[in-house]
Amino acid sequence: MADGENEGSTTKTLNFNVGVLGHVDSGKTSLARALSSTASTAAFDKNPQSRERGITLDLGFSSFTVDLPQHLEAECRPRGYDNLQFTLVDCPGHASLIRTIIGGAQIIDLMVLVVDVVKGMQTQTAECLLIGQLTCSRMLVILNKTDLLPSNKRQSAIEKMTKRMHKTLDNTRFKDCPVIAVAAKPGGPEAADTDKPQGIPELIEVLKQQAFLPQRDSTGPLLMAVDHCFSIRGQGTVMTGTVLQGAVHINDTVEIPALKVTKKVKSMQMFRRPVTMAMQGDRVGVCVTQFDPKLLERGVVCLPGSLHTLHAALVPVNKISYFRGALSSRAKFHISLGHETVMARVSFFGSSVAAPVGQAGDESGTGTQPGDKAAVEAGFCFDREYCHQEEYIAGQSEGQDPEQWALLEFEKPVTCPPHCLVIGSRLDTDIHANTCRLAFYGRLLHGMEEKNYAETTLPRLLISKDKQREGSVERVTDDYTVIGRNLFKKETNLQLFVGLKVTLSSGESGVIEGGFGQSGKVKIRIPEGLKEETKQLLSCGKKKGKGGKGDAVKEEEPKGDSQPVLIHLRFKRYIFDPKKKMVQS
Repeated sequence: MADGENEGSTTKTLNFNVGVLGHVDSGKTSLARALSSTASTAAFDKNPQSRERGITLDLGFSSFTVDLPQHLEAECRPRGYDNLQFTLVDCPGHASLIRTIIGGAQIIDLMVLVVDVVKGMQTQTAECLLIGQLTCSRMLVILNKTDLLPSNKRQSAIEKMTKRMHKTLDNTRFKDCPVIAVAAKPGGPEAADTDKPQGIPELIEVLKQQAFLPQRDSTGPLLMAVDHCFSIRGQGTVMTGTVLQGAVHINDTVEIPALKVTKKVKSMQMFRRPVTMAMQGDRVGVCVTQFDPKLLERGVVCLPGSLHTLHAALVPVNKISYFRGALSSRAKFHISLGHETVMARVSFFGSSVAAPVGQAGDESGTGTQPGDKAAVEAGFCFDREYCHQEEYIAGQSEGQDPEQWALLEFEKPVTCPPHCLVIGSRLDTDIHANTCRLAFYGRLLHGMEEKNYAETTLPRLLISKDKQREGSVERVTDDYTVIGRNLFKKETNLQLFVGLKVTLSSGESGVIEGGFGQSGKVKIRIPEGLKEETKQLLSCGKKKGKGGKGDAVKEEEPKGDSQPVLIHLRFKRYIFDPKKKMVQS
């Protein structure tokens, strides 16, 4: 952790990020307000529209500080930490703003799921739980609004809802997590502040018990998620956010990759306290000069040159089992990665040799937890062959999906860190529908920065589509040659198919030699010659016409049990091959 220090002071504060998520109107902002002693610039719904509607429209940040819990003393005192600061990330619960939650969930150490004790689990509560499973290892459930329960039935109702929540979480990574009942704002948001919140001291004690020393690393290139940007007259522009990776110091040069500009860090603060550096996990305000805050409300700041803007990407994918629809190739999904959500066309593909199943799942309903770099890259190589899939293939049972990937082609370029979490959603689904809109997830495997990636990178991707055509033998020319029909349309360029192998339903193998006439018929060479029974089969349906020499032979369909001799042509085509060659194994 970075030092949350006062200038000239040796006090060090351990920062612990707590994400407060839940359904709209579950009371998340009231809870954060009740817990907080210091509010950051982004806290408590700065958006006017949010204040009107009483719902959080953006990530709000606030904090409160406590003494180090006893279980952290031995680990933290030698590192110089004297107290513990909980930074509360109040994520929006309004259905249309789930993209903001995904951006916020990637920077939290502990997830707090706020549930309206009267209504229980709702659609967005479940979606928040899913995001938590993908992004966080620990969770705490808060049953809010207990003041709305009749006093004579309050305790039994709380116990009943607690049991229900434990049952819901039983098959997730949050099994046996604590469930705490509170009333963050008795009387509701419009009520006077005379009634004190209920259960908050007990909640703070549980939060202290759940706190741990997060693994922080100051090495690596700086990456900071900015959630708010504003100007201070006479000083400059302040960008507030959370350091996701690396560290930032006064006088460092940082880049705003979305705008392709670099700025020098003039000063920094953590919750109004001046500091000289901040590192991974820290919430910090960074002041730069000569920068218009209107250009960057949300986004990322990084070490110059360390982030890349992508036009397309490859991702190993896992379907979220609660998503009811099919995941179809060429369909468009909302793709959330880094702190951006963009539309992308998705194409699914899998291994050309079936991979062992069971690698893509646990029992959480979301599949595997996103892994490290080595795990992400395992199994994928540009030299390997893959098969195009019309849609994502589900396994025989939950958590048994075969290994598969997706090509994401973004409608507009997106700037994101390497190996970041990627979530595909259908955010255009009716916000009142009782259905999960989160469809699939993975981690960024390979990004394509070139605008002309279709010409430079995609041809390296060996994704094939199996093709097959069927026709029939029209007549025999000699023992080694037949004429085939119905394999191709009249307008087909038959030269593309010359040399391809075919098989006859009678067992012989042949090779396409070229076209015959102008109607799409082909001449097929049978190297081993036709079998006698094949010749008999083909001759029994023929009779000579009455015309003179050179007239075409008329055909009639084989009678009785006689069957036509079929021609089978099987080949594959690499879908990104610019020459569109046909290949046979």
